[in-house]
Amino acid sequence: MTENKKSATLNVHGKTYDLPIFSPTAGPDVIDIRKLYSDAGVFTYDPGFTSTASCDSTITYIDGDKGELLHRGYPIDQLASQSHFLEMCYLLLYGELPKAGDLEKFESTITRHTMLHEQMQYFYRGFRRDAHPMAIMVGVVGAMSAFYHDSTDIHDPHQREVASHRLIAKMPTIAAWAYKYHIGQPFIYPRNDLDYASNFLRMCFAVPAEEYEVNPILSRAMDRIFMLQADHEQNASTSTVRLASSSGANPFACIAAGIACLWGPAHGGANQACLEMLEEIGSVDRIPEFIDRAKDKNDPFRLMGFGHRVYKNFDPRATVMKQSADEVLDLLGIESNPKLQVAKALEKQALEDPYFAEKKLFPNVDFYSGIVMEAMGFPTSMFTPIFALSRTVGWISQWKEMIADPQNKIGRPRQLYLGETLRDYVDIEKR
Repeated sequence: MTENKKSATLNVHGKTYDLPIFSPTAGPDVIDIRKLYSDAGVFTYDPGFTSTASCDSTITYIDGDKGELLHRGYPIDQLASQSHFLEMCYLLLYGELPKAGDLEKFESTITRHTMLHEQMQYFYRGFRRDAHPMAIMVGVVGAMSAFYHDSTDIHDPHQREVASHRLIAKMPTIAAWAYKYHIGQPFIYPRNDLDYASNFLRMCFAVPAEEYEVNPILSRAMDRIFMLQADHEQNASTSTVRLASSSGANPFACIAAGIACLWGPAHGGANQACLEMLEEIGSVDRIPEFIDRAKDKNDPFRLMGFGHRVYKNFDPRATVMKQSADEVLDLLGIESNPKLQVAKALEKQALEDPYFAEKKLFPNVDFYSGIVMEAMGFPTSMFTPIFALSRTVGWISQWKEMIADPQNKIGRPRQLYLGETLRDYVDIEKR
């Protein structure tokens, strides 16, 4: 970030103020308003902070108009097609792609941190059997600070590193055990001879009564889902993690806060909403009816999984996820799953319809990831926990960046107060 010689001029109550302008390495210029209140006595008003840069960052860049998503400068489609999740974790955490020896050491560290403290089993059993897996994850991740006291000091670089590794390593076990508890099956422990995605699938779908072999196509598809959801700049849950960490809270509490925010249907529930839409459509012969409804401005129905709030052209993650979806559906077949039959037919008809092309309403990553997870056998209640598992490395990278930032200060948004002004208390007898 560099400060330009030019500045923005603001006139407030007859007085003029010059506001510095900063230029990023990519994206629009930023007007620095940090001294606006002290100099001019006014705040800015920006509900949702959609026009406000709350921090500077070197991790992820999104250009919605171009359909571009870069992690440390690397395009997501290159990473997803040529790399794998743990290498991408290293990139997000440390800023550069690892050399072979560094990657081997990192993978070994993560693999050997996958087990949970044995007493955490009792914590799981305190939840009702019908508890939503996200409710369990919020509680268990927050409780990690009660089990791992040696990695809660945010001022100790070594403890920050250990906490980062633990969260990345243990999140698949936490999510898989939440699923097992939810469906009443025994917990499956992680295995050190399996890769990250394969370990997760085995912990979700294996049972003690028989051996479980992970199909490499499913493992690769799972790994891609992890990669495509790993980080997405300053979204709601990432901003929540940063705001929580600005108070000095321990890393486990901060990530639990991020999981709680992600649970909201407007954030992490898009792929679940997509599957629910496919269930509502019900059969292939009803697709034209719903496409017509989506075109009708007077009908509130919208095709879920098409278009994106940030990407105004196409979602760069969707192309890679579509390849995985095709591979998984070819492997598992869709004959016995009406939702998947509807999904494939809907994709075809929507892509051939000029209306959707003109509006740039292309299938996004949530459409394809929901299809893949449905085909694998995950219930929709597990879609958001898998999202949380994937996004953990992004949250941690953002958390580490914020902790190390000398400009870091506790978050304190302002408000436009519209309530009553000063008035005197009235005794109850006189009201």
